[in-house]
Amino acid sequence: MTTRINLLDWRRERRERRKREFASMMGLGLIAAVAVVGAAYAAMTSAVDNQNQRNDRLRAEIREMDQKITEIQELEKVRNNLLARMRVIEELQANRAATVHFFDEIVNTLPEGVSLTSLKEQGDLVKIEGVADSNGRISTYMKNLDASPWFADPRLVIIKSSDKNRQRKSEFTLEVKALNRPADKTKAADAEVSE
Repeated sequence: MTTRINLLDWRRERRERRKREFASMMGLGLIAAVAVVGAAYAAMTSAVDNQNQRNDRLRAEIREMDQKITEIQELEKVRNNLLARMRVIEELQANRAATVHFFDEIVNTLPEGVSLTSLKEQGDLVKIEGVADSNGRISTYMKNLDASPWFADPRLVIIKSSDKNRQRKSEFTLEVKALNRPADKTKAADAEVSE
C-alpha cells in the first residue's frame, strides 16, 4: 500500500499567505509613499510660504526706501533752493559796496582837464563819454583806468576834436570793463596768460 499525501492544501495555503504578505507589503509601501509625498508637499509648502513672507517683507522695505528716497530728493531741492538764495544774498552783499567803489574809482582815475558827460553801464561794460583839453589827457585817463583794480581793458571808441571859442576840446567815447572786485583783475590776467 502506498501512502498518498495531498499537497494541494499546503500549496494553496502558502500561496494565500504570500498573497497576504504581498498585500501587506504593498499597503506598507503605499503608506510609506503617501507619507514621503505628504512630507515633501509639507516641506515645499512651508518653503513657498517662507519665501512669500520674505518677498512681502522685501516689498515693504522697498516701499519704505522709495518713500525715503522721495523725501531725500525733496530735501535736496529745498537745500539747492536755499543755497541759491544764499548765493544771491552773498552776491548782493558783495555788490553793495561795489557801486560805491565804482564811482569812487571813476573819480580817482579822472585826470585834470577831463570832464565826463555820460556814463552808461551794460553788464560789465561801461561806456564813458566826456570832454578833455587834449588827446594826451584822454590817454592819461585810459592809463589810469587800466591801472585801476576795478577796471580793465579800456578802449577808445570815438574821439572828435573841435575848436570852440579858441579853445581846443576833444570829445571822446571809450569803453572799459568794470570788475566787481579788485581780485577779478588778477583772475582776468591769469585767464589771459593761460589762453
